[in-house]
Amino acid sequence: MSETPYQPIPCSQHEQLEFAALKRQWLEVRVAGGAAQRLLPLDVYTRDGAEWLKAQAESGERLTLRLDSLQF
Repeated sequence: MSETPYQPIPCSQHEQLEFAALKRQWLEVRVAGGAAQRLLPLDVYTRDGAEWLKAQAESGERLTLRLDSLQF
């Protein structure tokens, strides 16, 4: 099964994630058409030709999400 090719997100959204990680600010995002949830961005990085977000959910769960799966 092949994964969908990564689609870069707009620079303004990338900057918003980086700023939120730097300032430790919670963001409300929707992940791949699911319900909106509050996440605390911890790190934004590149791996395997895609950009990723390491975040913490309000429950304390640590998540790793591909940026093109997020909706702001």
